[in-house]
Amino acid sequence: QVQLVESGGGLAQAGDSLRLSCVGSGRTFSTYAMSWFRQAPGRERNFVAAISRNPGLTYYANSVKGRFTISRDNAKNTVYLQMNSLKPDDTAVYYCATKTTGRASLFQGEYDYWGQGTQVTVSS
Repeated sequence: QVQLVESGGGLAQAGDSLRLSCVGSGRTFSTYAMSWFRQAPGRERNFVAAISRNPGLTYYANSVKGRFTISRDNAKNTVYLQMNSLKPDDTAVYYCATKTTGRASLFQGEYDYWGQGTQVTVSS
């Protein structure tokens, strides 16, 4: 069983930055691929970014490439999502997820555990 707890969401204005954190339980955190997904009101949940196990290859949705950065600190069992140049379209609940086997994936169905989500609201 893996528990994930997100934090760092909140209100921002267009152009601002926010950093989301996701702390995971378990001694084998470093062996898991981690991802961030988001769900805007009335829309399906979509992939945002993923990071592999060591050495930490990263993948991004086209909509956030160049603005968001995913990283991890395995010593702290934490994965981060640095979000710069925020846009109103980034407004969503952001979820972190872990995939305990295999490589990082864009497909949410392949992830085993999910956090409760953290709300990010960006005003224009």
